[in-house]
Amino acid sequence: MGYFKTDRETRDKLKKYIKLWPFLVVLAFLIAFVRNFSNIIQAQKRIESQRLKVEKLNSENEELKNRNKSEQSEQFIEKQLRDKLGLAKEGEIILVLPDENTLRKLAPPNIEEDQALPDPNWKKWLKLFI
Repeated sequence: MGYFKTDRETRDKLKKYIKLWPFLVVLAFLIAFVRNFSNIIQAQKRIESQRLKVEKLNSENEELKNRNKSEQSEQFIEKQLRDKLGLAKEGEIILVLPDENTLRKLAPPNIEEDQALPDPNWKKWLKLFI
């Protein structure tokens, strides 16, 4: 009889495990689903950050294209030749001015600032009668 009792106990334990089996399967699927969902959200964040980088690079590319186009124009090239290299066209005279401090020292003093303006006529008449 002891043999049947242990057999019965193992059957009871087996029935408990069989009853738990669907819950364990559902739990495993739930864990897998949560992991996959987390991976999807992380991938979406990476995609969004890469999309923002692409937009930034495209705007920078457009800016550089516009800058390149303006620097290829004859006006820009001529300005650079004049300003940086000091070149001029035939027949032009290059005038180089000294810095601002030297110009102020060489310029005559402003006489108008030192002299006071005379009183207007109406003030003179007012002083005469008062």
